[in-house]
Amino acid sequence: MAPWSLFSLHLLLLLLLLLPLTRAHRFSVPNTSFNHLVLAPDQGKLYVGAVNHLFQLSPELKMESVAITGPVVDSPDCVPFRDLAECPQAQLTDNANQLLLVSGRTQELVACGQVRQGVCEKRRLGDVTQVLYQAEDPGDGQFVAANTLGVTTVGLVVPLPGRDLLLVARGLAGKLSAGVPPLTVRQLTGPQPFSSEGLGRLVVGDFSDYNNSYVGAFSDAHSAYFVFRRRGARAQAEYRSYVARVCLGDVNLYSYVEVPLTCHGQGLIQAAFLAPDTLLGAFSAGTSQAQAALCAFPLADLDRSMEQARRLCYTTGGQGPSGLEEATVEYGVTSRCVTLPPDSPESYPCGDEHTPSPIAGRQPLEAQPLLQLGQPISAVAALQTDGHMIAFLGDTQGQLHKVFLNSSHGQVYHSQQVGPPGSAISPDLLVDNSGDHLYVLTAQQVDRILVAACPQFPDCTTCLQARDPLCGWCILQGRCTRRGECGRAAQPNQWLWSYENNHCLHIQSQLPAQHPRQEQGQITLSVPRLPTLAMDEFFHCAFGDYNSLAQVEGPYVVCATPPQDQIPPNPPGSDHVTLPLVLMFEDVVVASTTFSFYDCSAVQALEVAAPCRTCVSSLWRCHWCPQSSHCVYGEHCPKGEKAVYSAQEVDILIRGPEACPQVEGLASPQLVPVGWESHVTLHIQNLHYFRGLPALYYCWLELPGKLQKLPASLEETSRDSGLIHCQAQQFHPSMSQWELPVPIYVTRGEIQRLDNTGDLHVTLYDCAMGHPDCSHCQAANGSLNCLWCGDGQPACRYGPLCPPGAVEQLCPIPSIDVIEPLSGPPEGGLAITILGSNLGQTFNDVQNAVTVAGQPCNPDPSLYRISARIVCVTSPAPNGTAGPVQVAIKSRPPGISTQHFTYQDPVLLSLNPQWGPQAGGTQLTIHGQYLQTGGNVSAFVGDQPCPIQEPVCPEAIICHTMPQTEPGEAVVLVLFGHVERKLLTTPFRYTANPQLVEAEPSVSFRGGGRVIRVRGTGLDVVWQPLLSVWLEDEPKMKALGVQAQDVNPRRSCGAPAADPQACIRLESGLLQCSTLCSVNSSSLLLCHSPAVPDGALPKRVFFALDNIQVDFASASGGQGFLYQPNPRLAPLSHEGITHPYRLKPGHVLDVEGEGLNLGISKEEVQVHIGDGECLVKTLTLTHLYCEPPQQAPQPTNGSGILPQFVVQMGNVRLALGPVQYEAESMISTFPVEAQMGLGMGAAMLIAAVLLLTLMYRHKSKQALRDYQKVLVQLENLETGVGDQCRKEFTDLMTEMTDLTSDLEASGIPFLDYRTYAERAFFPGHVGCPLQPGLEGPGEEGHSVTVCQGLTQLSNLLNSKLFLLTLIHTLEEQPSFSQRDRCHVASLLSLALHSKLEYLTDIMRTLLGDLASHYVHKNPKLMLRRTETMVEKLLTNWLSICLYAFLKEVAGEPLYMLFRAIKYQVDKGPVDAVTGKAKRTLNDSHLLREDVEFQPLTLMALVGPGAGGAAGNSEVHRVPARVLDTDTITQVKEKVLDQIYKGTPFSQRPSVHSLDLEWRSGLAGHLTLSDEDLTSVTQNHWKRLNTLQHYKVPDGATVVLIPQLHNGGTVSQSLGQTGCPSGENTPMLEDGEEDGVRLWHLVKATEEIEGAKVRRSSLRERERERARAKAIPEIYLTRLLSMKGTLQKFVDDTFQAILSMNRPVPIAVKYLFDFLDELAEKHGIEDPETLHIWKTNSLLLRFWVNALKNPQLIFDVRVSDNEDAILTVIAQTFIDSCMVSEHKVGRDSPVNKLLYAREIPRYKQMVEKYYSDIRQSSPASYQEMNSALAELSGNYTSAPHCLEALRELYNHIHRYYDQIISALEEDPVAQKMQLACRLQQVAALVEYKVTDL
Repeated sequence: MAPWSLFSLHLLLLLLLLLPLTRAHRFSVPNTSFNHLVLAPDQGKLYVGAVNHLFQLSPELKMESVAITGPVVDSPDCVPFRDLAECPQAQLTDNANQLLLVSGRTQELVACGQVRQGVCEKRRLGDVTQVLYQAEDPGDGQFVAANTLGVTTVGLVVPLPGRDLLLVARGLAGKLSAGVPPLTVRQLTGPQPFSSEGLGRLVVGDFSDYNNSYVGAFSDAHSAYFVFRRRGARAQAEYRSYVARVCLGDVNLYSYVEVPLTCHGQGLIQAAFLAPDTLLGAFSAGTSQAQAALCAFPLADLDRSMEQARRLCYTTGGQGPSGLEEATVEYGVTSRCVTLPPDSPESYPCGDEHTPSPIAGRQPLEAQPLLQLGQPISAVAALQTDGHMIAFLGDTQGQLHKVFLNSSHGQVYHSQQVGPPGSAISPDLLVDNSGDHLYVLTAQQVDRILVAACPQFPDCTTCLQARDPLCGWCILQGRCTRRGECGRAAQPNQWLWSYENNHCLHIQSQLPAQHPRQEQGQITLSVPRLPTLAMDEFFHCAFGDYNSLAQVEGPYVVCATPPQDQIPPNPPGSDHVTLPLVLMFEDVVVASTTFSFYDCSAVQALEVAAPCRTCVSSLWRCHWCPQSSHCVYGEHCPKGEKAVYSAQEVDILIRGPEACPQVEGLASPQLVPVGWESHVTLHIQNLHYFRGLPALYYCWLELPGKLQKLPASLEETSRDSGLIHCQAQQFHPSMSQWELPVPIYVTRGEIQRLDNTGDLHVTLYDCAMGHPDCSHCQAANGSLNCLWCGDGQPACRYGPLCPPGAVEQLCPIPSIDVIEPLSGPPEGGLAITILGSNLGQTFNDVQNAVTVAGQPCNPDPSLYRISARIVCVTSPAPNGTAGPVQVAIKSRPPGISTQHFTYQDPVLLSLNPQWGPQAGGTQLTIHGQYLQTGGNVSAFVGDQPCPIQEPVCPEAIICHTMPQTEPGEAVVLVLFGHVERKLLTTPFRYTANPQLVEAEPSVSFRGGGRVIRVRGTGLDVVWQPLLSVWLEDEPKMKALGVQAQDVNPRRSCGAPAADPQACIRLESGLLQCSTLCSVNSSSLLLCHSPAVPDGALPKRVFFALDNIQVDFASASGGQGFLYQPNPRLAPLSHEGITHPYRLKPGHVLDVEGEGLNLGISKEEVQVHIGDGECLVKTLTLTHLYCEPPQQAPQPTNGSGILPQFVVQMGNVRLALGPVQYEAESMISTFPVEAQMGLGMGAAMLIAAVLLLTLMYRHKSKQALRDYQKVLVQLENLETGVGDQCRKEFTDLMTEMTDLTSDLEASGIPFLDYRTYAERAFFPGHVGCPLQPGLEGPGEEGHSVTVCQGLTQLSNLLNSKLFLLTLIHTLEEQPSFSQRDRCHVASLLSLALHSKLEYLTDIMRTLLGDLASHYVHKNPKLMLRRTETMVEKLLTNWLSICLYAFLKEVAGEPLYMLFRAIKYQVDKGPVDAVTGKAKRTLNDSHLLREDVEFQPLTLMALVGPGAGGAAGNSEVHRVPARVLDTDTITQVKEKVLDQIYKGTPFSQRPSVHSLDLEWRSGLAGHLTLSDEDLTSVTQNHWKRLNTLQHYKVPDGATVVLIPQLHNGGTVSQSLGQTGCPSGENTPMLEDGEEDGVRLWHLVKATEEIEGAKVRRSSLRERERERARAKAIPEIYLTRLLSMKGTLQKFVDDTFQAILSMNRPVPIAVKYLFDFLDELAEKHGIEDPETLHIWKTNSLLLRFWVNALKNPQLIFDVRVSDNEDAILTVIAQTFIDSCMVSEHKVGRDSPVNKLLYAREIPRYKQMVEKYYSDIRQSSPASYQEMNSALAELSGNYTSAPHCLEALRELYNHIHRYYDQIISALEEDPVAQKMQLACRLQQVAALVEYKVTDL
């Protein structure tokens, strides 16, 4: 119920959040990512597939319903499960939508998620919350979508007659779903929707070579198209773009064809769309692939290219006219292009079972780019409307581009930002059913956008400038519309389209251009391309609000202007009003301009200083009436008054502003002294306009605060000009500066103002202003006549105002007020500033007039200020020199300062610290003396400045280092002005920057104070390590009393260094709170988390290591720092915090609270009771448990009488009230008598239970006593031989260790796969079972024909119907033996090896038929024997599929077991004639007689000269362990084993091609052999020669030499033919020559010989049985010793076969799952039956064979004795697999007695193996197919496959008529012409046979 509760809460929160964020034209949901968008074609509803949700929207993006799809408890490594125990690694996983499709016929929504291996569900279109289908236990055939984000899944719903199918294409994803083919056809209805069972799928040989990345899936009326990217073909590294096509009705994908796509010069395809007749593709472009290009591929060209590829692959084997391969069969499958009749492409337009598939064209279809964009394109859509093709492109930055496409190029006409910047637009770019709206999906939102937003353009200009091909300007409607919306669009000049005519209708000209407002008239407008109206329709003109009917004459329109009262007034400060002039049709504006109505009377007011000039120079035709001072239009001056004409009157000579009466300028000086009576005179001209008209003139001065009028007189100097003399006047204005410009003008009378030609003014000046002392006054401009007047209060005055005797010619001596600085270095060169008065009138006065402490000081001319400032540079002087500053002007007494200047020598003494990080930021303190010398002190560390923190103190300078490029030492330098001092004794050392590698813990309470341990390197070089946090929400922090402080507070000299401030305000407005970390060592910092007020929001937590800032997440490996709310604890006493809590001694305190462990651990919590500590034992989210002191602690100072209970969590301190200890009661509450009674009762009860238990065990063991007697005896026997076993095992392990080291160099001698497969398929054949026959002379031509026939037979085998008919027909033939069945099954396995998926399908079908057959008989007998072909096919199939498992897992322990057996056997004597051995597990091969033997070590010579001179230096000796009882052949075998220990057996020389030569001394060479003249013969028994016979000593030297003649009589050499057989076991057989019989160790008994020719009597048989019973007592110890020695290797082998520690081979899981399905299908519920089926199919059919016959796997020779031992082990394995109970007794065979104790344990292993496989994840069909496709290419021997087909045809030939009849009787086979095709094969192959 927990997941449903989670979903319910999730749904509630979602519904609460959705409504505010759903608005018109956009839909979004907080914290939800959108994946896919689909549109229901008929209803227009939208469906959004998102992470954990499915949304149903209206066309207007209003949410109608929402379905919750996640999160889900899932794991990509698990198949869908019901019980969490089936997938312990599962966790809550978000469910992203991977595929979303609409099935219109069934009104269903198909949604496939990421979880549960990409399974799908069906929901109702009307309400997505209603689930119509959801697989409860989906099989691997229902895994549809990719289960990995980033791997695209695309699909189509294909409507077929009567049903809908699903086409799904996807990339490679996930471990479990890696076998899902790239393209599948799936059911949408039926019992198993979404299953691909029985439908087509694109099977891939190697997914790593064919990992398609799909871009899109599209369909038209006939075909489906899939666009994708992948590598070109197997082993090609470069990726290419492709499009694939399949017929819509092709459920088997026979019609699959793909061709490459190329956009010329561009990269890979990124998005695609199938427009009508065109495939649009967006390709990456640019060198960095950060751009995009759009290409269009005509669908006709695309289909033509695919048809060409299909035709070539059908009819010419894929070769083009040039002979090059232009088409092939792709995806690593075994099908090939063929040569069918030329009409095959037309006969099979969608392919068929016999046509090759999948076809890939090699010739790319290329197109030229239509346009290029600067951003990668992620989505493409298109719309064909109004005769135009419009493309919509979405890019990866959230922008939508609209593109106008024509045949050769495209043009982007509009781009807009739709999604958030940086958020890619999804490929699901949809156009609604009406073609009016576009739906755009990004990860955060869905937007509804108009396809053509014509109405948004308000006027013609913006409409045409938009260049929207769907929009144009409808003139008579006056709006931007689509062509169909404009009623007269077909008529000329009615609908303007930007791509034909981009000029809007406009008024080209107007006559006149403007009009006086006082008159009414007409204007003529020129309007080109004016649309024609009907007879009863008219245009009209609108001047603002005034309308008049327009008269149209061609392109000209005549309009009447409005009367004066209809014209609005002029705007303030303007001489005209401009009105819109609009040509209108009804209420629609056709064209518009502006028209101005001017007013001359308003012109003169624009410029008061020059009204006449303003009037006649205006834009209008205005004239000036000078006498009446009016500006008028036309000839409107009063009668008799001469006008000044407008400058626009070109016909009049005297006109314009130069003709106006005007004042030209001053005739008197411009400078006028204040307080002195002055005259002002002005020039005037053009007086002829006033001639004969007397008038008064006035001068007007605009003084500050008042306008002063002065009477004036006119003096005429000529006819048109004169002078105006203003009355003399003293001026006393209030002046803030020493000069004051005063404007002046002249009026005729008091009103009529004359024009000023420019800026006319006089300048009033006051000598006292700006001249505070004598030097300033005398330095003033001489023309001003300013003098220093000593009369009364000395001041600077205008000359005439100072009495003659009061003028002072000499100024007072200089006065010095301030000098700065007061000290400097002895070297001089320091700039000193001297401030005062009378410090000279010019720089020449002070140039050599300054001394400092008696030393010359050189003034700087650029910094000199007259009389007020001198800046001079000091001269060198001895250290300690001091004195005043003197300034002497012109040999007069000097001015002397009261301050003294001192020459002092600054000294640098030391540095602290002496090192710091190269990033800088270290606070450096430079200690010294006289460091305040000079006013400009700067510090440097090396070449980098070290900014000084003010102030500079006499004995210390503090600065902060800057970053340095590299670590190293740098000299500290301080500049005092231009004088430098270096600290050479102690340079500053830049160290490598500190590195942080770990920071924990990463959480704290908001109160802070938690210790954060920070580890890193170089941490001790940091001056001030800080842990800082940035906080926002300043108002709340201020309310809490958090005050911001200055980042760098000013310090004072002598004050102690202040700690870093807790919080400082940053320029960004954030508050930075920090704590100082303590440096524990160079690798450890201890920091306390900063406190965060409750109202603040942490934005960033980081470490500030001087200039280095490291985010906490970077230091902690990606874990950000989290602040948790402060903990809350309840008072100890329920009565309140003031009431004491009563504590009983020995009790643990339980404190309740909230959020206690969110930001701290129990080890960090400190709890005190008074001055005692309460030890924290447990800390949970809501409880704190602590153990108080046994005795009551004392209260702390001021806490009262009782101790207080205080909890400290970092900075958070919580007092929870006082604690009162209570006295402990010592009286027991439980009486002693009751305790004793209870104890006695319990003892009696226990005794009774034990008695009953013993009685039950006695009865249950009675039945097992007989069986256990045998087991006890066996155990006693094994204990008796235990010591011997341990010694033998120690020797064996030493040998195996040596063998392991040898194997590391040479490797285990596995057979190559081809040899392994042939031995597994044809185990009874000696040599090569399928050796290709040699052709005789003249047979070349016939062999070609035969090869063609066999190739056609291979193609015919690909027909499942043919192959099943063939198998069933052969098996029905009485003469078709069991051996024939096995042989044909193996031939089929070999012939179909390259099509293992197909072979598996055949095997499944046959196994299903076999199960149906046995169900009606006895199901337990199925697969018990090899009675039909399917049993052998199964054996071969397992051999193929488990080869890799053998090599990687089981092969090594199996080989080590074989070698251990061989080593143990060779350590004891083996009879070369009977094959019996002393060391064996098989009692029938046990050498019972005690044979005396001695081990020997022979030294075998090996090397180039071994067969020649024994002294050759290149010869080396190899020790070989042998027995003195070994025959010479046995010795040669053991010597060969040592010499060729790392060489496979097939590559060794034969033991029968070599002789053994014993060498003794220099000349002693003796060739040894099994039989020679020295052999001992006695009573017709000849004994084989041994080393003991030849008396060869220990350590003897031997050498193997080539045999000159084959004189051996024991056996013949087999030779090395290149086809060695695993059955090659050259054992010595007892033979008889001339009545002489051979023997080695023991002679064969007469009884055995007699048994060959006569039957034993009854007494003799009784004697044999008695002897057999005696074997265990006498010889069982030998067998047990061998068994104990080999036990580890047997266990290792069984463990490797039956263990689930490694992943079980997928073939085993697949087979067992199939057997489970068969049992379920036939209703078999008996687990014993299933156990038998699995045992018969795998363990007994494959592993027992592998155990018994190592030569099937390894290149080794297996002797008879080794084979006998392996038979016992294999039988033990068989017994372990049996269901029946394994019991033994006295009469049981010895071999079963050996492993009687181990078999029950092995049985458990088998049962657990079956159980674990059943519980493991199902093996999907796709995974199996992927594995089979990889295995298909292992067997690559074409001649052997051809030979297999030849032999298979021989079997077909034997029953040819029956097979033909069976094919002709089957209607489906008739339709496929299978009989005809077999006859064609026969005709070709028989030609070869006949010719022979």
